[in-house]
Amino acid sequence: MTGTIPTQRAIAGELDRFDQAIIAALAQDGRMTVTDLAERIGLSKTPTQVRLKRLIDQDYILGFRAVTNLAKLGLDHVAFTEVKLSDTRESALRDFNAAVRKIPEVEECHLIASSFDYLLKVRTTDIRRYRYVLGEKISSLPHVASTSTFVAMETILDHDR
Repeated sequence: MTGTIPTQRAIAGELDRFDQAIIAALAQDGRMTVTDLAERIGLSKTPTQVRLKRLIDQDYILGFRAVTNLAKLGLDHVAFTEVKLSDTRESALRDFNAAVRKIPEVEECHLIASSFDYLLKVRTTDIRRYRYVLGEKISSLPHVASTSTFVAMETILDHDR
């Protein structure tokens, strides 16, 4: 598992130091065995397994995944797309949200407090494929009034890598 680890202040009172250590260790190496995890945090294997199961069941740990080399897979074209909607009532937002989840090239989608409504991170093979995704998929989403694109030239920091 990779990603941002909650601060101690945010989870104080909910998770003890062993729970926090489990989350931190798995954020660094999600393939770690329970035996290695137990050794790392200073508990025996069984209590570590129980805690790990609880952390998963309570949605502190949402899953485990492989971090892939997207450039090697030919998916190194990243564009950020601002989307302005023609309607921002709750029903319109729900319609947009449901539809955007169906576009596999959209890696992230954020509702933004700005002069536009959504910011999308779109990953494709190249600019031609991005242009198709923008024109045929994103622009066709419910209530889209306009879009604006920013193409990433280089990724400097990505916590998923």
